[in-house]
Amino acid sequence: MSRTTIHDIAKELNTSPSTVSKALNDHPSISAATKELIKTTAQNLNYRQNRLASSLRSGRTNIIGILIPSSDIGFFGAVVHGIEKIARSSGYNILLFQSNVTGEYEVEGVETLLQTSVDGIIASIAKDTPNLEHFIDVKKRKVPLVLFDRIKEELNAPSVVVDDYKGAFMATEHLIQQGYSRIAHISGPQHIKIFNDRLRGYVDALKMNNLPIDEDLIQYGRNSIESGKFSAERLLGRTKQVDAIFAVEDFTALGALQYLKQIGIRMPGQIGMIGFGNESFSPYVTPSLSTIDQQPARMGEEAFTLFLEAMAEKTNGAASPEIIAEPKKIVLDPVLVVRESSVRTPQA
Repeated sequence: MSRTTIHDIAKELNTSPSTVSKALNDHPSISAATKELIKTTAQNLNYRQNRLASSLRSGRTNIIGILIPSSDIGFFGAVVHGIEKIARSSGYNILLFQSNVTGEYEVEGVETLLQTSVDGIIASIAKDTPNLEHFIDVKKRKVPLVLFDRIKEELNAPSVVVDDYKGAFMATEHLIQQGYSRIAHISGPQHIKIFNDRLRGYVDALKMNNLPIDEDLIQYGRNSIESGKFSAERLLGRTKQVDAIFAVEDFTALGALQYLKQIGIRMPGQIGMIGFGNESFSPYVTPSLSTIDQQPARMGEEAFTLFLEAMAEKTNGAASPEIIAEPKKIVLDPVLVVRESSVRTPQA
């Protein structure tokens, strides 16, 4: 059985194919009653719109590519949900690719999305990205690029981030307010801006509260459960007492927490703990994990809004040198989430 075309619908209604095409694409020159009649007829004839042909005519696919480091991390899943929530209402579908936290897969992902002719790309950069040539290529092709969370300022692209410095400051200060004074920090790779910002927030919170900066209390890990275990073992193996740990993200905190439980440390009685990210498991571990929420759903919504703005500028040819030189950057406020792992003093 041959596929129904707009010519079949036009013949059925004794009208022109161009009228059918306009009605199916909600052209303002077609009345609401005519649109309804044509759409009902198309449905009855099992018509399916040829997206490829439509995209060739319009220059758009109405598909946006999303590139994330890992779908195992709840934060990125929540960002994707935020994007999808308003993408669908704006007539867009999403195509998701995960880089598995490696630069090699990230390059492959960008190329795959470009070959699919996505209208734009929203991306969070992998930890091990060797260079930025693949993203520079996206910009050269005039495909709108929006970054979130793990960004690179030198790409000069619109972006959405949480205030990582402020979040780390809040996390460390919370521990101080609970009465902890020997606060260790398990950090991440310092070539990644968000981890460097969190280290600076930790250091400045100690300074502001007149606590010394002790390099023995700073451990540089790789942001994983295993890294958290290893880092906690090293910290506790040193001679100086640790009474609290601020981990750079929740998976690292989970590893540290598991190690402390394994060696019989009471939490938060002996050591307090706070993470960063508010992963889905954080309320359900024992003790429940205090953390910093990054507002991921809102981050996704804001990222998609930036994409729509970029598309409008591209369509209207309105992008000025000033806009290109200073792309819009949205900075979200972090939210302190207090749970059992960090609370030592009685709560009011």
